[in-house]
Amino acid sequence: MRVLVVEDDFDLSGALTRLLTRRGFHVTHCTHGAEALHLLEQELFELVVLDLGLPGMDGLQLLQRLRARGLALPVLVLTARGAVGDRVAGLNAGADDYLAKPFDPDELEARLRALARRAGVQDEPRCGELRLDRSAGAFYWGTQALELTPREGALLAGLMEHPGRAITKARLTALAFGSEPPTQPDAVEVVVHRLRKKLAHTQVQITTLRGLGYLIQEARAADAAGG
Repeated sequence: MRVLVVEDDFDLSGALTRLLTRRGFHVTHCTHGAEALHLLEQELFELVVLDLGLPGMDGLQLLQRLRARGLALPVLVLTARGAVGDRVAGLNAGADDYLAKPFDPDELEARLRALARRAGVQDEPRCGELRLDRSAGAFYWGTQALELTPREGALLAGLMEHPGRAITKARLTALAFGSEPPTQPDAVEVVVHRLRKKLAHTQVQITTLRGLGYLIQEARAADAAGG
């Protein structure tokens, strides 16, 4: 699972990165709230470990902004602020769990994996027989590898974060085009159209939800919903 660690203490962030990496997580680290918000909009993460006492945009502000932008991934607040009022403020701002410093490494890992399970996060995202092999960076339908462009792959990975749930057009645009925003307003629709053609032989389909975005689901689930 990909984890974003947002912590401005150099020693602690290094220790967290080493700890989580040894326990099988893929860790990205940043020190500022604005940088974290940018990374979360541009890349795929399953979990966030967030310090509240950040320079500039603090942790509470970052939480509020990412929730306001529709980013629903689990956030564990890790901070020295242990008072009840601080915990309540963090949870009200959108945190999913709260762990005070100093912490036990085993408890941190257990809490992160529990958050991931509750959010339906899988180490190998699947939708029916369609799966993403993170280590290879490739998508497979059964044993057949799909030939996708980088943009198609990034958009499909975004949809597979939560099969059966809508992913906003803005989120998919950021994933597919990164720091080079598209010049055409229908650019995401073009990528989705190409993906639909490449998935035509599978039992998976991408559905457009007007005003909400797109979702991916097994065809029989879509037929049942429509019927």
